[in-house]
Amino acid sequence: MEFEADTAVRSAAQDAAGLIAAMPRLVLEARRIAASVYHGLHGRRRAGTGENFWQYRRFNDGEPSSRVDWRRSARDDHLYVREREWEAAHTVWIWPDLSASMVFASPLVWETKRDRALVLAFALAELLVRGGERVGIPGVMNPSASRRIVEKMAESLIHAASLPQSLPPAFAPSPLAEVVLLGDLWSPTREVVASLAGLASSGAHGHVVQVCDPAEETFPYSGRVEFREPESGATLTIGRAETVRADYVARVATHREAIRREAERRTWSFLVHRTDRPASEVLLALHARMSGGHGAVPPREGTAGDGADQTGHAA
Repeated sequence: MEFEADTAVRSAAQDAAGLIAAMPRLVLEARRIAASVYHGLHGRRRAGTGENFWQYRRFNDGEPSSRVDWRRSARDDHLYVREREWEAAHTVWIWPDLSASMVFASPLVWETKRDRALVLAFALAELLVRGGERVGIPGVMNPSASRRIVEKMAESLIHAASLPQSLPPAFAPSPLAEVVLLGDLWSPTREVVASLAGLASSGAHGHVVQVCDPAEETFPYSGRVEFREPESGATLTIGRAETVRADYVARVATHREAIRREAERRTWSFLVHRTDRPASEVLLALHARMSGGHGAVPPREGTAGDGADQTGHAA
């Protein structure tokens, strides 16, 4: 037991060190991707109480005269009201899975699932804050609308007591909040479904993005292969890996369909993203779904990599 504990501590320390070393590159990559997709996006701003000017509109009968902007109205034959941005504390909670299973990249790609999840989390936060939203990380960072949101998230993760695990901690987001889960979702199906049900129980809306390596989709293994479960360290050796490919793909499809059904039942959206696809591709799709209004679950579509799950990694 003592040996296993020492091994776990060393592994956690290595993961943390790797994350710290990669963070500057990931921050820059996230900013680049956010900038590339920002133009042409429709913002999520709306009128309400706040400090920043949003737009002028015609004065309506019955409104207090104190709301009239007399300087603007003097330039026209109509009365105008100066509207400000809505700041009713709409929060988006983003959960990037940084567990051991995410530190995996097959020879088919150059980026680990962990790095891709962080880039997506940072880039999405950048877009959301530009649109007037607040972003937080459950159990790690309180909601913030800072213009340095990417750096703030990176610093919070580096100094967190422990790295975010496969599923977010149990918490009750407000009914006005949105939750975005970015992870491989290779936890047991019942655990993933239970987590979604708990997060949605308060009425919050959400979006689930399953981040997968292409090898986890296609199972391109043959011959004698040893697979290792990264969370527990358990291993499984298969003499002819190609003979289990069909069963593997079928089990993956069943697992994914159960998650999709639970998400749709809660009026959450579900996307699959493969790390051999551009990050901007899923970022655009996710932002579009978030901007489409609460409770709207888009129709199913053919998503790149939509079809497989994985329970181990090749050693």
